[in-house]
Amino acid sequence: MLLPNGFEILAFPCNQFLYQEPGTSQEAHEFACTRFQAEYPVFQKVRVNGENAAPLYKFLKANKPTFLGSRVKWNFTKFLVGKDGLVIDRYGPMVTLSIEKDIKKALEEA
Repeated sequence: MLLPNGFEILAFPCNQFLYQEPGTSQEAHEFACTRFQAEYPVFQKVRVNGENAAPLYKFLKANKPTFLGSRVKWNFTKFLVGKDGLVIDRYGPMVTLSIEKDIKKALEEA
């Protein structure tokens, strides 16, 4: 769902973290819509780490590594990408509301 200000959330389920997404991509989508009331695109399951990582995640991680390296450490890691396609920042799984100020700033600059 693209919001009027151009902001969009995209979700990519992954089963690389203690097998927390063992079902099909469709089941992951249904779970996101039921549990989290997702009103945003939930894509096919992807790999985010290793040599078979999705190209998108290779790009995101290369452009915003952490002090511990580039690996995604756990589910619900978030990346904020500007309209220009550049990675603005990366957020751990527990970050929720604190990302809001960065989103607002990115929308103001766009």
